[in-house]
Amino acid sequence: MREVDICILGAGPGGATAALHLANAGHRTLLLDRATFPRDKICGDALSGKVINELRRIDEQLPARLAASPIQVASWGINFYAPNGQQLAVPFKPHFDKSTDRAAGHIAKRLDFDNFLIEEVRLRPEIELLEGVEITQHERTAEGRWLLRTADGNVVASARLLLVANGAQSAFARQIGGHKLEPDHHCAGLRAYYRNVQGLNADNFIELHFIKDFLPGYLWVFPLPNGEANVGVGMLTKAVSEKKINLRERLHEILETHPALRERFASAERLGPVRGFGLPLGSKRRTLSGDGYLLLGDAASLIDPFTGEGISHAMVSGRHAADWAAQAVACNDLTVRYLQKYDAAVYRRLWQELRLSRAMQRLLAYPWLFNFVANRAANNPTLAETLSNMFMDLDLRERLRQPSFYLKLLFGRK
Repeated sequence: MREVDICILGAGPGGATAALHLANAGHRTLLLDRATFPRDKICGDALSGKVINELRRIDEQLPARLAASPIQVASWGINFYAPNGQQLAVPFKPHFDKSTDRAAGHIAKRLDFDNFLIEEVRLRPEIELLEGVEITQHERTAEGRWLLRTADGNVVASARLLLVANGAQSAFARQIGGHKLEPDHHCAGLRAYYRNVQGLNADNFIELHFIKDFLPGYLWVFPLPNGEANVGVGMLTKAVSEKKINLRERLHEILETHPALRERFASAERLGPVRGFGLPLGSKRRTLSGDGYLLLGDAASLIDPFTGEGISHAMVSGRHAADWAAQAVACNDLTVRYLQKYDAAVYRRLWQELRLSRAMQRLLAYPWLFNFVANRAANNPTLAETLSNMFMDLDLRERLRQPSFYLKLLFGRK
């Protein structure tokens, strides 16, 4: 049995980020994961500019190493397809020049990206990584330590503080953290890999299709290395239940029949099965800490309610968890009262963005408004550039809440 101050459950982006930041500060940690890396995880596979910023905070050289790796393709923007079929191209950086600019985003399979981070973890002597270890019991002793047991009752470790980053299905988050599945704050999704999808963007713009008879859900197509694509659908679990939608059937039907997609997928080959997943959304504030523990990433229900992005938020929470874990151990205060400072730090960074994304998610109930914005932006370069900046600058995204933005939408000129 290992006795440690800090143990991290889950070696995905949130847990790996926390371990790497703690290592940078000279702290030793135990990092446990039930999988053996490289391992797959169901995801959209997009890495936003926020992910790149968090990599840079770990090590200035990490973004360049990722950009030079064959596991990824650089992505320069998003193509939105409104319910009326109008396409709206939103580059991550207006007037970008691929020959001189750094890409603001990338796309890489989680199999590869998570292993990219784990390879960094393996280089750090401060981190002990144990793979293939599934913790099923979390027992708190009278002395305030956590005993971590496997299904056979074997105690793997004893820790003073747990950083729980073991994903959307975290038993700890449900049973001890009190995070319940709430259909209005949870997304159901499916993902499959394809080869030979026609018409992918030359600059690897990711595609988001808002199809009229599939709202409030959406379909995505994300280009990948080696001519592959990540294709999937997502919809609020509440809507799936109320509308009695079979997402697997609808995905197949849309790719077979939708005018904008059927020709593009006519010769496409699906690689492997269609796989489902659930996403606990960050559309409401939840408690992220308790006596002797912090919740990170998907286990903390921090997924963006509009885009479904979870990687960057996991990494943000991992950075703050490392900071507050180190401080809590140093001052020997692992009480919920002290650790709530972690909650405040995470929501200070993410809550405004999560709140705005929740508002944008609700706009999907009004396809006419979505159509209107897309039509106006397609004919108004100034407005299109404003929308582009919203994906890189949170202060600009705040304009969506201001009446003056809609006046510009109505009366803007080329």
